[in-house]
Amino acid sequence: MSASESTRSTGSDFIRQMIEADRAAGRHGGRVVTRFPPEPNGYLHIGHAKSICLNFGVAAENGGRCHLRFDDTNPNTEDVEYVDAIQTDVRWLGFDWGEHRYFASDYFARLHAFAVELIRRGKAYVCDLSSEEIAAHRGTLTSPGRPCPWRDRPVEENLALFERMRAGEFENGQRTLRARIDMASPNLILRDPILYRVHKLPHHRTANAWCIYPMYDFAHCLSDAIEDITHSLCTLEFADHRALYDWILEELGFDRERRPRQTEFARLNLSYTVMSKRLLRRLVLEEHVSGWDDPRMPTLSGLRRRGATPASIRAFCEAIGVAKRDNWIQIEALEHAIREDLNQHAPRAMGVLDPVRLVIENYPEDRVEELPLMNNPEDPEAGTRRVPFCRELFVEREDFMADPPPKWHRLAPGREVRLRSAYFVRCERAVLDADGRLVELRCSYDPATRGGSAPDGRKVRGTLHWVSARHAVPAEVRLYDRLFTREDPGDVPEGQDFTAGVNPDSLRVLGSARVEPGLASALPGARFQLERQGYFCVDPDSRPGALVLNRTVTLRDTWSKLARKEG
Repeated sequence: MSASESTRSTGSDFIRQMIEADRAAGRHGGRVVTRFPPEPNGYLHIGHAKSICLNFGVAAENGGRCHLRFDDTNPNTEDVEYVDAIQTDVRWLGFDWGEHRYFASDYFARLHAFAVELIRRGKAYVCDLSSEEIAAHRGTLTSPGRPCPWRDRPVEENLALFERMRAGEFENGQRTLRARIDMASPNLILRDPILYRVHKLPHHRTANAWCIYPMYDFAHCLSDAIEDITHSLCTLEFADHRALYDWILEELGFDRERRPRQTEFARLNLSYTVMSKRLLRRLVLEEHVSGWDDPRMPTLSGLRRRGATPASIRAFCEAIGVAKRDNWIQIEALEHAIREDLNQHAPRAMGVLDPVRLVIENYPEDRVEELPLMNNPEDPEAGTRRVPFCRELFVEREDFMADPPPKWHRLAPGREVRLRSAYFVRCERAVLDADGRLVELRCSYDPATRGGSAPDGRKVRGTLHWVSARHAVPAEVRLYDRLFTREDPGDVPEGQDFTAGVNPDSLRVLGSARVEPGLASALPGARFQLERQGYFCVDPDSRPGALVLNRTVTLRDTWSKLARKEG
């Protein structure tokens, strides 16, 4: 996807055009009611954010409403933990469903009644085939399926068997209820799909009240119809399911003018990322990550813990737009959106990740200055803060080189640099240990350069960040990289699992970092830019006296360079 395509306005996408046309034609009386319908079988990820922004967005733009509905029809994988996490994430993203929170399980009795009605109309039957036998009977794209031997059971027999399924007389997989459609249909979805199965497991909301559960395809369209949804917006993998969606509503007699309309859009495919909740669950269970909220995960809770803002996620979803065909979005586009928002709003601070001591030999030992530094040069109203400066500082180890190459603008023997908003300093000598490792830098300073400029007009090319050794706060810093080494983690050589592409260097922990003292009281979730290092946030693992920082994104913005080049 090109940069110009990724930044197009969503105000004229095909879904908004469709809704505008529907309203102009008076369809649904001009109402717009959408829904965001997650299955509570995992945490939401960045792909869900695209659907959330679209469904809640088009409803708000047209004076309508968006429901939050949990399609909780599979007790084998669902849990109240996921229900709570999903609600937290949708609210964090900036959307509110008001009083319109629903569950498919709210409708179990009505869904059961709809299934009975299909049996009465000769449109559904009880099947004795196993799941393997059903798959073998289904046929292929080039050959028709074979009818189930029990396809022509009498209505009364089907009703009696379905009631026995409901009563718990059969074991899991022993019998199913199937729609009676067309075993020769070119759409395999319509070859007598399963509508209900026996599933003897407690449900997170209905406990043991039910031992049969509707399939997603059956529950979803009927839940939409029950809630008077006008536009059922879903991703392209459900395009073949639309025929079944419409068939169920048609056979049950829902008014064509009032029933919901399914429309598909391209899902989000993000490079170096997996979006399948099944695969994300494996990453958690197999401990490739620390949990669903691990900052390397593409989950909204992981992005929040890493330091992304809701505004940046919404801006990303707007920038990539709504397309009709699947495409890949480069992860740099997401990083760019996060970086752009943080650049505008995150306060600045100084921190040294790999510190080495710098001693200013001609600076008074007992003197401490409070130097003013801007909180955010992008926001003049952010004001300034005062940072202590004294004789002994910490600077980055990588900012010194004993034998530097040409165009080296940092510290070296005899070289002069500027300390951010402080003074010019000159490196007089380096102190090494017995192994030749740098221990300390001995420098001198020019008192006339306070504030970072020289009255005699001389210039220096390098500006270094620093912290006062006496006042600095220790911090554990976690540097995150992409979780996968492959651009498409699912594209693995034959015989390999997708986890073979997990990046072993996706997390690097620095335990000796030092940051300016103002960060000592920063609360979990606080975001800021460490100058020259990147954007960081305070991790929930932080405790008083034990500051933990996550790097959100680096300062380097390769996406904007790509955008300028392609634009």
